[in-house]
Amino acid sequence: MAVNCIGLVVHGGKKSAIDAAERVRRWAANNEVPISDVDVWGEDQAAAVQSGPPAVPAPTRVPDLIVTVGGDGTFLRGARVAAASNAVVLGVDVGRVGFLTTVEEPTLEAALDAVHAGSFDIEERLTLTMRSSRPMQIPEDLSVLLRYGRGPTPAPAQVRDSLPEHVGWGVPLDVTAINDVVFEKLGRDRQASLGLYVGGQLFASYSVDAMIVATSTGSTAYSFAAGGPILFPRLAAIVVTPVAPHMVFDRSLLVAPDEAVAVRVLDHSGQVVVTVDGQTAGVLDPGDWVGVYVGLRRCRLVRLGPPDFPGRLRERFGLVDAAAALADGQAPLSLLPDLPLPEDLCHLYVPPRP
Repeated sequence: MAVNCIGLVVHGGKKSAIDAAERVRRWAANNEVPISDVDVWGEDQAAAVQSGPPAVPAPTRVPDLIVTVGGDGTFLRGARVAAASNAVVLGVDVGRVGFLTTVEEPTLEAALDAVHAGSFDIEERLTLTMRSSRPMQIPEDLSVLLRYGRGPTPAPAQVRDSLPEHVGWGVPLDVTAINDVVFEKLGRDRQASLGLYVGGQLFASYSVDAMIVATSTGSTAYSFAAGGPILFPRLAAIVVTPVAPHMVFDRSLLVAPDEAVAVRVLDHSGQVVVTVDGQTAGVLDPGDWVGVYVGLRRCRLVRLGPPDFPGRLRERFGLVDAAAALADGQAPLSLLPDLPLPEDLCHLYVPPRP
């Protein structure tokens, strides 16, 4: 694939990201590839990113490559832009964790050369989309509602009519989540009381700090921190994880990708804030509900080498082998023979070798 147009997503609050973005611009100018900012953090930093060598004039067409320069948060912003236009996304890591980004900053130009020459693979990831019983809104006084400590108890909200026979499938929201959709209590002194529905049927009612609906990609983020399982990226599934539930059942659920998952705020619950990949999307009142579904579009990630998800987990999470196990021998890092698959195993996925 020859790159026809680049969309740049930059964490403008980091000098290292600003410097790396300049290198992307120089590469684009040298290769006569149009480039434009599609999402730059912070107005004052945006001007700094735009300084430097002249670039090709702003493109008049949709980017086919989104380059993110920052950490995983920046990558998620760019991945949402890419998913909307079916572009591929290349993440350059200048963050602290870099679990989703795949290119280290020193190899930036080599990575762009490889993409321009078509020497890469595409890894597709599930996305999530949403429908709600009413249009999602962010209250103007949200910062007041989120303030620390107890405040005056607000008057109970009027429960809205949200029955399916009256609102149908709800209002489609122009939202794409790569990691997760989170339903979190708004007041520190009020739990979120939520009904969790799978396939339209009530699974259980929860009193929780939050409820996480995540993709396989997002299983290593908030869901994992809350005790949820790690899902390998190739597994097409939704994981639902309660956060600090006031009940005996505190396990995660693994749901098929074609199942409808919905969360309804119970009649006497406190308000609930909805975030999409960490960005506030709106506030729900009692009676409101949101359905979360696998999106029609996939997130398309650039992969420049063979995937090594287990190795990335070991590295990023600092996994240490059990001392008792090491006393009994060192496990080899690979256990795949360099031979063709036998007939009874020909259905297996074998990742490309380095």
